[in-house]
Amino acid sequence: MSPTDDTSAGELPPGYPRDWEADVVLRDGSVAQVRPIRPDDVDLLKEFHERQSDESIYLRFFAPLKHLSDREATRFANVDYVERVALIVEAGGRMVGVARYDRLAGPDGPRAEVAFNIADDFQGRGVGSVLLEHLAAIGAEAGVEEFVADVLPQNHKMMSVFTDAGFAVQRRFDDGVMALSFRIEPTEQSQAVRAAREQRAEARSMRSLLAPSSIAVVGVGARPTGVGRGVFEHLQAGGFTGALYAVNRNVHHELRDATVHPSVKELPGPVELVVIAVPAAEVMQVVHDCAEHDVKALVVISAGFAEAGPEGAQLQDELVRTARRHGMRVAGPNSFGLINTRDDVRMNATLAPEMPGNGSFGLFAQSGALGIAVLDFADRRGLGLTDFVSTGNRADVSGNDVMQGWMDDPSTEAVGLYLESMGNPRKFSRIARRLSLQKPVIVVKSGVSSYGVPPGHRVRPTHTSPDAFKSMLRQAGVIRVENLHQMFDVAQLVVNQPIPRGPRVAIVGNSDALGALAADNAISWGLQIAHGPVNLPAECTPAQLEVALEAAFADPDVDSVVTSLMQPIIIEGIGLATTLAKVSARHEKPSLTTFLGISGVSEALAAPDPQTQVERFVPSYAVPEDGVRALAAATRYGEWRATDRGAPVLPEGIDKAAAEQLVDRVLEASPDGRPLTPPETRDLLAAYGIEVWPYTPVRSADEAVRVADQLGYPVVVKSVSPLVRTQPVTAVRVDLTNADAVRDAYRTLDERLAPLHANRLVVQRMAVPGIPCVVATGEDPLFGPVVRFSLAGAPTEVMGDLAYRIPPLTEVDVRDLINSVRAAPLLHGRGGGLAVDQAALEDVVARISVLAEHLPDVASLELNPVNTHAGGLEVLGAAVMVAPPVLRTDSGRRSLPKTDT
Repeated sequence: MSPTDDTSAGELPPGYPRDWEADVVLRDGSVAQVRPIRPDDVDLLKEFHERQSDESIYLRFFAPLKHLSDREATRFANVDYVERVALIVEAGGRMVGVARYDRLAGPDGPRAEVAFNIADDFQGRGVGSVLLEHLAAIGAEAGVEEFVADVLPQNHKMMSVFTDAGFAVQRRFDDGVMALSFRIEPTEQSQAVRAAREQRAEARSMRSLLAPSSIAVVGVGARPTGVGRGVFEHLQAGGFTGALYAVNRNVHHELRDATVHPSVKELPGPVELVVIAVPAAEVMQVVHDCAEHDVKALVVISAGFAEAGPEGAQLQDELVRTARRHGMRVAGPNSFGLINTRDDVRMNATLAPEMPGNGSFGLFAQSGALGIAVLDFADRRGLGLTDFVSTGNRADVSGNDVMQGWMDDPSTEAVGLYLESMGNPRKFSRIARRLSLQKPVIVVKSGVSSYGVPPGHRVRPTHTSPDAFKSMLRQAGVIRVENLHQMFDVAQLVVNQPIPRGPRVAIVGNSDALGALAADNAISWGLQIAHGPVNLPAECTPAQLEVALEAAFADPDVDSVVTSLMQPIIIEGIGLATTLAKVSARHEKPSLTTFLGISGVSEALAAPDPQTQVERFVPSYAVPEDGVRALAAATRYGEWRATDRGAPVLPEGIDKAAAEQLVDRVLEASPDGRPLTPPETRDLLAAYGIEVWPYTPVRSADEAVRVADQLGYPVVVKSVSPLVRTQPVTAVRVDLTNADAVRDAYRTLDERLAPLHANRLVVQRMAVPGIPCVVATGEDPLFGPVVRFSLAGAPTEVMGDLAYRIPPLTEVDVRDLINSVRAAPLLHGRGGGLAVDQAALEDVVARISVLAEHLPDVASLELNPVNTHAGGLEVLGAAVMVAPPVLRTDSGRRSLPKTDT
């Protein structure tokens, strides 16, 4: 079922594109539905037109068209979804916007005339920009290159829809009408505008969840141990600053200081957030009541949905569809609840009786079962929170939405996410990268295999290696840790101390053993010992420690200071801790300690910053290994953030249209997909500026000799069967300089490979000796395009030394991809050879990444080998498979996840 299914709709027309249906978040944070127009929308169109003001009608039709006739409405509602395309937006069950384009010069015309009409009461809420995004994405996929529109000069709102979208709009005034035209292919600016609008809208939708002005808890029963009763009392005890209501359909009991109301519909005032804690079978009635009462958001604590089986999954889908149809966001079901510690909100809408202290760390956890554990970790570390969010089955609201809300929240300085599953890695990567540029993002995630997905979590299957997920996090600047312990190790450092500017470390302490352990751990985690270890006497005084610390902080070769201290006497130990805190607060370099007797954050390790008077804490770790590992993670993050990532690569000489036409021709003849032939492969890659050396298949030794004579010696005889990559055999003979050598190579390979049914032999010119590499990409159902790089042969086939990145890639991403394989030093001349032409290799990787991003129909592509050397490179082999694509989870238009994926 689609999220926009309407049971009242008749049979769908031929060619109706279900993939165009989408739930979207509008500028005010509410949810609306975009869908293709249908023939049965005639009455909806007429009703929409009747509601429009005279001014809006005149601006759309250039005439005072008071009523829309049956004939006109029927013509508007009947489209072919190819030459004539129309979308409508519905909110709260009524139509609030319509947009269409009509292709000029036939169904394959590159230009289309576009028109919009937005309901008067929805203008200024982003409906027009959403429709333009969706129409432009649909048009671009269908081969439309340019939109044109005629707009009256006084229609400033419609002109701003086009001009503010980031497209290069051309204007021409003609006979009292402004003629606009613009190319619709996504640009860097248009994509930035779309991302910014998406962020603002989704952040606004999170405010109703995390900072509501009023809350109702449904399911507040007479039983003191009941879930609803507990959440309500936790809100009371936490000091929620807004209006708070208790709801129970059986009003047979009283609450101290509160009235129990029979339903949401009968509440005396408006309600922004409703917490639902009733049996699963009763949830939908509550949701309908909330829709009637104009509720903005829901937190569903109730269990018994997708995690309980197919019937529960259907109920969960119905819950989300109904909520979205009425403009509401949903956290849950099976949620542990929400917390906001800020003084102007004070919301503890969770199952936890104690609200954590206020701080600057935002925490997200999918699991309700882990909620108590996560909050306990934060409390024991003395780590204050801004928000805690549990989304349970994450049927609607996910970590992506919450990160959008934290993006522009000044009180949240660092973010932690405990992820059990990920439904949209492409969007996660895009949002996490933007957020990581501003504040640290720490993620606990054990893997991406569908085997480990908790019951109730909808996740597409993935065919790629778990290493691709790790690479995606690294590419996005995310700090990945293995468990909650490590998450809070890192969090208490990045929240309380500056981000390290480099890997150089000073070590100071009064314990030789602890100092040596800290130094060994620093080296093992890739840090550099630039100062010390400085070993002070075990009975050192605060004054002695201060001198040593000042020297360490003042050293220009030091980026971070690690101390390892023990306290022989408690009073003296407190003096050492106080000294450490005061000296650290005077410097803009991070400091951490292993202080035996103190762990987490202690008042003795706090001192005010002399400039801002804001108190700075020196985090203390139980053992040096924990602190140094956290410092190494923060250091890698600091280096990532300090590097200018640049814009996505777009090499010159790319003919995307030619590549799309080739793929379309293949899929038209072979709808299920097939491997491209060698000539097709060469043509496809040539469209992206990549030349593939030709080779000639041969079926006998004599034929191999004839081909070699034509090509000129030296030559190569090799197998192009994919089976050879799975077998421990040599399938190539190189540097063959005469006919006898070619004949012998053919016979040897044929005999060796025949038992494997892998004797597809070819002859090819001999390239300059070099280092063979593999550049590949595949379209994954979960991740979308994934680019892979490795050195050919043993590094790939035996050692599994492969690196992954998710397009789009910047120049820095391309360079990191190549240099992140363990065998990369060979490319730089390690071992006595010449360094290869890195620029040429980066160019090929960049072109493949753009091809993968542009062409989702390319199911897999492999360049193998790419022969690299000091003078350039040659692509000696290539294989491409095309297939009908699965819709990517993060397409070129704004959309919330569908309930059926």
